[in-house]
Amino acid sequence: MVRWADVCDEVPEFAARTQAAFQRNKHLTLATLRRDGSPRISGTEIQFDDGEVLVGMMLGSRKALDLRRDPRIAIHGPTADPPDDPKEWLGETKVSGRAVELPRDGAEDAHRFRIDIDEVVFTHLNDVGDRLVIESWHPDRGREVIDRA
Repeated sequence: MVRWADVCDEVPEFAARTQAAFQRNKHLTLATLRRDGSPRISGTEIQFDDGEVLVGMMLGSRKALDLRRDPRIAIHGPTADPPDDPKEWLGETKVSGRAVELPRDGAEDAHRFRIDIDEVVFTHLNDVGDRLVIESWHPDRGREVIDRA
């Protein structure tokens, strides 16, 4: 199991930029797998709490039922068009892994899942603003950077 705290410990600057990109807007996009294996895209919100990435869902929602059946999950941060000065673009981020359902507290009428992290990706422009930079982190490979023209 890889927690968000593990990413923060291993690559703190990368984790901070990634978390800032996730938190710049409230609404994110979540991908789960339907019963037939086809993708389901849904809106969601996430929380960074005590070294974990957490996601909540309405009790009995389709996406929660998807995750109970197949825990693979991907979450894409809010996208935004680059501003007039591309160097000011914050970029966008993704996290993928496995959702682990947490116990509901008392009469709580929702599902809560912790994400065990398989991959974190942060896409942005270089300092000059003329090249796409794709940074990724994997538990077994660490941080990798691809610079594309």
